[in-house]
Amino acid sequence: MAEVRTEQLWRTQNRHPGDRESLFGAASEVFDGGPVLYPGSYVDIAASFVFPQVTYVDSDRRAAQFLADRDGVTRIVDGNRRYEEPGEIEFIHADYRSDLPVPEPGFDLLVALYAGFVSEGCKRYLRPGGLLLANNSHGDAGMASLDPDFELAAVINKRDASYLATSRDLDRYLVPKKEGQVVTDELLRRTNRGVAYTRSPSAYLFRKTAG
Repeated sequence: MAEVRTEQLWRTQNRHPGDRESLFGAASEVFDGGPVLYPGSYVDIAASFVFPQVTYVDSDRRAAQFLADRDGVTRIVDGNRRYEEPGEIEFIHADYRSDLPVPEPGFDLLVALYAGFVSEGCKRYLRPGGLLLANNSHGDAGMASLDPDFELAAVINKRDASYLATSRDLDRYLVPKKEGQVVTDELLRRTNRGVAYTRSPSAYLFRKTAG
C-alpha cells in the first residue's frame, strides 16, 4: 500500500517529467557540490536525482508519509540519479520557520521554490559562499535581492525543454517592470508574491557573502 501511494504521489508531483530535474541540473553547473537543504519540498525528490546529499523539510503529513517509505523513495531515486554512489536522503517533518535540527551553517545549497520566504527563514543554515536557488513565485527572489548577505551569482533561463544557467549581464535582472516601483520587504510580505521584472528567468542563484 505504501509503495502504491509513493508512486502515485511522485507521478502527480512529476507531471512534467524531467522538468524539475533539468532545473536542478542547470543549478549544478554553478554549484560546487556539498550538502543541500530543501525546505518546503513536499515530495519533490528530483533534487536527489542531481545532488547526492539532500535534506528535505516539510510540514505536510503527505510528505512525511512519502519520505517514510524509504524503499519506495530509494527505488525512484536510484532509477534516475546522475551519480554513481547511493545518495543520502534525510527528511525533517517540520515548518522550516521553526528551529531545525541541522547545523548552522551546514549546507552549501539552499533550495527555495514555491515555499514562501525560505531565504529569510533558513539563511542561517547556509554556509558563507553557499548558493540559494530561488524562484520569484512567492517573492523569495525579490526578498533575497534586498538582503545584503546575498548577491546575485547567476540566473537560470528555460529554452525549449532545457534550462541554462548564465552569469552574463546580471545587472539587467531584478529590474521592476513598473516604472518607479520600489521593491521593499514590506511590499513582498503584504502581497506574498513576486513583483513583475523586466526579465523573468525561471530561477535565480544568489551567493551568500556573509555569515
